[in-house]
Parts: sequence; structure tokens; C-alpha cells
Amino acid sequence: MLDYKKLFTSSINKLIEEDNYREFVDISRISAEFPIAINNQNNKKITLWCSNDYLGLGQRQEAIKEAVETAQNFGIGAGGTRNISGTNHHLVELEEELARLHNKESALVFTSGYMANSASIETLAKIIPDLVIFSDAKNHASIISGIRNSRLEKNIFKHNDISHLEELLQKYDINQPKIIIFESVYSMDGNFAKIAKILELAKKYYALTYIDEVHAVGLYGDNGAGLAREVGLDQKIDIIQGTLAKAYGSMGGYIAGSKEIIDAIRSYASGFIFTTAIPPMIASAARSNIKYLKENKDLQILHRQKVEKLKIALKRESIEILENDSHIILIIIGCPVKCKKISKILLEDYNIYITNINYPTVAKGEERLRITITPLHTDKMIENLVKSLKAIL
Repeated sequence: MLDYKKLFTSSINKLIEEDNYREFVDISRISAEFPIAINNQNNKKITLWCSNDYLGLGQRQEAIKEAVETAQNFGIGAGGTRNISGTNHHLVELEEELARLHNKESALVFTSGYMANSASIETLAKIIPDLVIFSDAKNHASIISGIRNSRLEKNIFKHNDISHLEELLQKYDINQPKIIIFESVYSMDGNFAKIAKILELAKKYYALTYIDEVHAVGLYGDNGAGLAREVGLDQKIDIIQGTLAKAYGSMGGYIAGSKEIIDAIRSYASGFIFTTAIPPMIASAARSNIKYLKENKDLQILHRQKVEKLKIALKRESIEILENDSHIILIIIGCPVKCKKISKILLEDYNIYITNINYPTVAKGEERLRITITPLHTDKMIENLVKSLKAIL
């Protein structure tokens, strides 16, 4: 008789043997003290150095107050899918705010950035006959999922390699429907996409463009509209995808574009149609933080200053980091066992939390520590981090 339990156990043991088994750290973020949290394994206070709440807006008191008041007035859930009572007014206002943020005609909110990518890309196959996808080799798993589920013909170009992208584009008739999908800031390398050159090729070969700005919205560009806005090219991009769960400190993902594109995806995307909408309290908090960042550009500047300060401090102690121009700081370890051990020592002995990044998030042999700093990290915290890393490495 087939032993199902053995199959599950075997799959887990395989991960353990490869040193790729993931163990979650049970923490409790302290709202008024971010980036401080409680390590629930020993009840000690720890400093978070790997959160994607890049600006600490998840603890912004005005947004929390907005969420609480909305929950008290309208409840904690959405009550259904967007088609079945889930289109609450706070969500409608959020989509209008996102459209204004990106200077696009429309926006559509999903339950997560992953779903926004996966569902939107998968749906393109239903809308555009014979569409061919051109995707950067280091695109996020959500993009890969959407491409796979679309069953469209795909071409993977070498990471940030414009020559290779053009080589692939040249293989198709100029009238063949095409779309180029890429990220603005690659979260595991911290480098920027060559947006201008990609758009030149898109124009030359009549291709649509789809940019993932999840690690850029809130941090780059006028009003926090992303890296494409910062380089003045956002209006030349057909579909902008972003998240509310990182710099905006809330939850959910979205796409923004022309009225026709958004309406078509809204009408055909199964991942949107059959998923319960985000609740009013989440929508109101997210909108509050988007509006706040539009009016408080100094927070963006302060964040960049902190990033630069930490990079300089690490280099001063000869701690080698991966060179990039973004806010994502990476220390390549190159071994899953060592990477996991360093993370564990930092947490248990120094009360510093930096999760280890192993396969399949990064390629085998490229295991790393991924460090993120916020405007709320103090100089003392920076000094402590650098000293701790120096001692362990």
C-alpha cells in the first residue's frame, strides 16, 4: 500500500539534507518601538535588519488609527469577492489613489503582490492571442508562476542583458504580439533594471511593457511612484505592478495602466475574480500611508542617507557587500550551512535578526544575508550591527 506519510517525510528530509529546510522565527513586532521586536523563543528584544517595511510605516500611528476606526465602523472583513459585496468604498478610493500615484487611468488591487503578478500575467493569454513573453532571468517567482500558468510561448533573457533581449526579439515577426516583463529593483541583488534601453527595444519591436516596482514604490520617484518615475519613463510603460506590503507598510498588491488594460484584466483574471477582496481597514491604512508619503518627501531622503551610512560603515570594517545603487544591502556567504549558522548566531547571541537567504530564492552557491535599513534605525544600532557582523565573519 502506498505510504503517503513517507512521501511527505522524504520530501522534507531532502531539504534538510541539502541544508535548504526553512525554519521560521516567531517574533512580535512592537508597534511603538520599530525596528525592535520580541523573539518569542526567549522573550528577548531583538533588532530587525531584514524587514521589507522599508520606512517603518507599518507602525505609523495615524494609519493605525485610520485602520482601527474603519474596522469599528465597517467590520474586519470584506465579506466577499469584488463581485459579491466585496467592493467596499475604501477599496475603490484606494484604487483611485493608486491610479493618481502612477498618473495612469486605472488601478486594480489584489490580495498580494504575488497574486497581482501571477493573475495579471496569466490573464494576458486570454486577452491577447499568440502573445510571446520576454522575461528577465531573475524575475520574481510570482512572475514565473504567471508565465507558466499562461502557457504562452516564453523567452528568458539573461539578467539585465539588453543585447540578449534584442537577439530574442529579432526572431519574431514585427506584428507578433509581444510583452517584456522585468523588475525595476531586483530584491536579491539590489540592482536596477535598464529601463530606458528596455523601452527603446519595446518601441522598436512593438512590444508591450510590464514592470514590477514592488521594491521601489514608496522609496523612489516623485511621490514614491517608483524607479520608472525617478528616471522619467513611467508614462511609457504599459502596466506598472506594485505592492502595499513593503514601503507602504500595509498589505496587498496592484497593477496600474490604461482603462482598457485594467478593465480587461479585471474581467478575465481568475485570481482576482474568485478571491475575497481586501478589507476596508487594510485599504484605508494603505491609502493613508500613500498620501502621507506624497506629502513627506523627507522620509525618502532620510532613508537613502541611512542606507549610505550603513554601506560606508560596513566597508570601513572591510565587510564586503554586493555593489549596487539601491537600498538593498547584501553580504554573499556562498554556503547554506554557514549562512544559516551566521543568521542563528546573530539572533541568539547578538539579538539581531537577519534571515539567511538560501536556494531556491537564490541559486545554490549564492547564499547571502540580505540587510535592510529604515529611517528608524539609529546610529547606535548601525554600530552594533557592524561590530556583530565583524566578530562573526
